[in-house]
Amino acid sequence: MGAKKRLSLHWKILIGMLLGLMVGVLAVRLDMGRWVQDWIKPFGKIFINMLKLIAMPLIIASLIKGVSDLQDIAKLSKMGLRTIVLYIFTTVTAVSLGLVLVNTIRPGTGISETTRHNLLSRYAGDATLRIEAAKKQRARGPLQPLVDIVPDNFFHAASSNRNMLQVIFFAVFFGIGLILIPPEKAQVLKDFFDGLNEVILKLVDLIMLTAPFGVFALLAGLVVDAPSVELFKALLSYSVVVVLGLAVLVVFFYPTLVRLFTGRSPGFFFKGIGPAQLLAFSTSSSAATLPVTMERVEEHLGVDDEVAGFVLPIGATINMDGTSLYQAVAAVFIAQVMGIHLGLSEQLGIIATATLASIGSAAVPGAGMVMLVIVLNAAGIPEAGLALIFAVDRPLDMMRTVANVTGDATVSMLVAKSVGKLGRPKVKEWDDFIE
Repeated sequence: MGAKKRLSLHWKILIGMLLGLMVGVLAVRLDMGRWVQDWIKPFGKIFINMLKLIAMPLIIASLIKGVSDLQDIAKLSKMGLRTIVLYIFTTVTAVSLGLVLVNTIRPGTGISETTRHNLLSRYAGDATLRIEAAKKQRARGPLQPLVDIVPDNFFHAASSNRNMLQVIFFAVFFGIGLILIPPEKAQVLKDFFDGLNEVILKLVDLIMLTAPFGVFALLAGLVVDAPSVELFKALLSYSVVVVLGLAVLVVFFYPTLVRLFTGRSPGFFFKGIGPAQLLAFSTSSSAATLPVTMERVEEHLGVDDEVAGFVLPIGATINMDGTSLYQAVAAVFIAQVMGIHLGLSEQLGIIATATLASIGSAAVPGAGMVMLVIVLNAAGIPEAGLALIFAVDRPLDMMRTVANVTGDATVSMLVAKSVGKLGRPKVKEWDDFIE
């Protein structure tokens, strides 16, 4: 008798998510929300912390390894240019899609004056905090984001996951240095970072053994923390537009790009990236999901290590397709609710601003809301309108993170194909899904 077939990781994660939702709903009905917050939700936090713990070492090891393995500055510039161009292309597409949907469906025209007043009153405090954060960011000057990319202290930059762009700059700079020194002198360091990268990827495997339990705790905690059903109903049309746009990106746009430019089937793509998508949904953080995204892309989608190690950390920091789409929909939705007409020039401005804002958006939960304030301000929309969408921001944040991670994986496959670094997966799933 043959050995029993083990349940795939993505099915285990799905079961954990469903059980978490069920436990959360049951806890709300039995008035046990406090018990879930005290005894279940902390395990979800521990799971996210474990992923964040290895995110920074992974970026340093994988980027230095990926850049130094190129052995040629020309190869690095070619891969970097293609990566940036593809990320900008997918972001502009996402923002444009969001604008088309929100202008066609017009969800903001169906909210009553009473509901609008209730939403503004209930979430005014949260909106004020985000507005103040955005004002501080704008007050730093137009070139301050460029200054922030170059750290004055590497160890300080590496102490926080919010400083990923600074760490990426150092890692690329360090990798270039390894390319330029004699190979025999660089080999010791290259071997060290190769080994460090392997250790980190093995830690990812160990952490993923706990993923079903981690997402169970996260989803149970989310349900007991959710706002009232009435507010969700009032914002259902807005949520539908955002989800529809994200679905078009994830289900149609990305698989079509993969099919056209790499020849890989949608089934192959989704089976490879599925666990990372589920984890992105649970954590709402591209940074926390990055270790798993890299493991899935390298082991299951056939992207060469040096390409994944270069493209994915950059994508987790600057490529926020789902966030950009949401910002476009949210800005126009708020304008519709407040009776503000946005002409073609204002909406073209939203495309430009949302694209640039996505580059500066931290890869952590809720960061897109701060960047949305900048988009609203650029379009002349009252920033207080932010309070209109707070009630449903958390579940939508989960969904747009899925789009962010899927976009990163897509671009990594396209870049790998363009430089001849897309091969067979390292796992035995090839024959069933490749065509």
